[in-house]
Amino acid sequence: MSQPYPIPAGEARIELQVKNSRFIGRAGYTPSVATAKAFIEKVKAEEPGCTHAVYAFAVGHGATVTHGMSDAGEPSGTAGRPALAVVKGSGLGDVTIVIVRYFGGTKLGTGGLVKAYTETAQAVLAELPLTEKVERRSVQVTLSYASYESVKRMVAAHQGQVDAEEFATQVTLRLTFSADDLPAFQAALAETTSGQVTVESWPI
Repeated sequence: MSQPYPIPAGEARIELQVKNSRFIGRAGYTPSVATAKAFIEKVKAEEPGCTHAVYAFAVGHGATVTHGMSDAGEPSGTAGRPALAVVKGSGLGDVTIVIVRYFGGTKLGTGGLVKAYTETAQAVLAELPLTEKVERRSVQVTLSYASYESVKRMVAAHQGQVDAEEFATQVTLRLTFSADDLPAFQAALAETTSGQVTVESWPI
């Protein structure tokens, strides 16, 4: 089972001034490469006069992560790579950083650029609200009317969420659990109802 990992809970924006150049850092939650690209395009559209729009992203986490980056016209290795190094070092998954630069007339040199992009990436991640991505499973339970109230209490006791209820010859409950809480719920359910309940579950 995949371990929970930290992800952005929203977006963040910061601005740094380095020798007349303005660096604007933006970061957000991007659970797929498609959403990462959409976020990058959104930032570019909102900063139409920028000289460069450097980005770095991590989609997924651990062994199944996809990374991407671009120097966006800055000298090779001075922008995208330092930003990606900060993303990797943060331990976050499903995150994209876009750093927009407005050139102020003073060249920073390669060392200055690396420092500016690194510091902007660090600053925007420091402002980013975080939450945890937990593997969740969708569960369908079919039970008798006699078991309905006790099963509802059991769902609440195991941090489950009731998404829908259908009342026919039997009651069908559609539930959501974290993958960690589900086995204990299933065990308690089997014990209480003597196995008279059918349970199906699948990943969300």
